[in-house]
Amino acid sequence: MKRKDKGVTGLCNLGNTCYMNAVIQCLSCTTPMVEYFFSWQFEAFMAREKKELLEAFSNLMTNMWFGKDRNLSPVDFLSVMRNIHPPFGKRSQQDAQEFLIYTLNALHEDLTKKDKKRSSDNAGSSSGARVNASESPISRLLQGVLRQTTTCLKCGQTNHRDDTFTVLSLPIASADETSLQECLECFFQQVMLTKMDKIFCSLCKTKQDTSVKGEIWKLPKILILHLKRFEYKGHVKRKLKTNVDFPLNNLDVSPFLSSVNVKHQKYKLYAVVNHFGELDYGHYTAFCKHPGTKEWNAFDDIRHFRISELTVQTSSAYILFYTNQTFSCPKKTSSCSACC
Repeated sequence: MKRKDKGVTGLCNLGNTCYMNAVIQCLSCTTPMVEYFFSWQFEAFMAREKKELLEAFSNLMTNMWFGKDRNLSPVDFLSVMRNIHPPFGKRSQQDAQEFLIYTLNALHEDLTKKDKKRSSDNAGSSSGARVNASESPISRLLQGVLRQTTTCLKCGQTNHRDDTFTVLSLPIASADETSLQECLECFFQQVMLTKMDKIFCSLCKTKQDTSVKGEIWKLPKILILHLKRFEYKGHVKRKLKTNVDFPLNNLDVSPFLSSVNVKHQKYKLYAVVNHFGELDYGHYTAFCKHPGTKEWNAFDDIRHFRISELTVQTSSAYILFYTNQTFSCPKKTSSCSACC
């Protein structure tokens, strides 16, 4: 049997769990995060505070990167996630974006050292997951800050509201064909609130026409973009199969920053979650760029094979993982300087 590349491991489908497998593959090649779970800092943390999810995730990543098997079963990790969110335990298709947010939130909260109640209502946030204010290796890598500025159009008074995010959920800008840049422009476009949507101005002491503008206040090292392909209008549900053109290199987010002085404004793609089929019955796969070989691999549950960079761009792209860092293969004993 052909020897597998380190870190290239298939995952068994445990009953409509392709959504989980695709997300895990993308997290597995997020090597600055994964390396933390192989470090002495993590071992010291676990010696003080036993966390079931952290142990399950660490074991899964260890087996995927350093195990000899070409495929393995993520049953232990799924069992823990089922306790966090019971629908993940059902043998029915779930949303990969929702699973991603729950997973990142849960890992983050367990790493803040305090046992806080996990909030289950974050998955519907328009900007992804709001995580608590405490820092963790997860938040230091994947958390950015959005600033929303409201301006009274009569007196000019402005107010700012800052929200953290780990995933940006972008509207698809056109029904036919569009680009990721256009989707970002649509997300960050200025909105005018008039008539019934006026906002109360504390200076004018009455509701006034108001402009609302969003910008990125703080860039994350890992930028995760979710394309909102599932559309709900009343009782009607449908999937948008629009082709969204996205760059593999040099994604420029500078037009959406609140400060021109922010560094590392350009990102390169390293992983994609794809969705094939319809809204209620479909299949998830992943494309991941190996941090060592720099080759792209396709993951379809236990099937995995190399693909050309030219085939990464498809109309099935659902979640895009970008970074402004340089990745390398994780090492089992080194500390994670990138996220600590």
